[in-house]
Amino acid sequence: MTSDGLPDDTTPHLTSEALLQRLADLGLAAETIHHPPVHTVEEAMPFWATLDALHTKNLLLKDAKDQLWLIAAPTDRVIDLKSLPARIGSKRVSFAKEELLFATLGVRQGAVSPFALVNDRAKRVRLVLDAALMAAPRVAFHPLANTATTAVTTDGLRAFLGSLGVEPHIVALDAALVETAS
Repeated sequence: MTSDGLPDDTTPHLTSEALLQRLADLGLAAETIHHPPVHTVEEAMPFWATLDALHTKNLLLKDAKDQLWLIAAPTDRVIDLKSLPARIGSKRVSFAKEELLFATLGVRQGAVSPFALVNDRAKRVRLVLDAALMAAPRVAFHPLANTATTAVTTDGLRAFLGSLGVEPHIVALDAALVETAS
């Protein structure tokens, strides 16, 4: 561990419990619900009904130059991978392979979230947050495991990211990226 409690190259990735403790140590109010493992937004929705927050979907993408992008957006946002790169200052993007996801963020598919940046030791991942998330009073993400969901205030999310030295790119991932029916 480093002096600020983050994993270094010789320590394993933080666990969900360690992440929740880190949020508490930062003085951030977090509400966590536990549920069976979920792999999709649709599977999670029945459990999220008891947690008052803007729920999210999160994608780890890789571009042609091997830059990693973590995209967080409201669950109802449809992300068009063809037009997204122009909005985030990249070229063609595709989904990162699960091995890269685990090696970089210490999570498996279905558990990706901005909280996982706590495990990004090499600072390889650029975070893109949909502007709608930053306008919400509370946002919810998986805390490094798809068996729980944790809500924090938007200010709490900013404080957490600041503690990691992460400056998110805030982008309106709305009409220009929503696939329209023809």
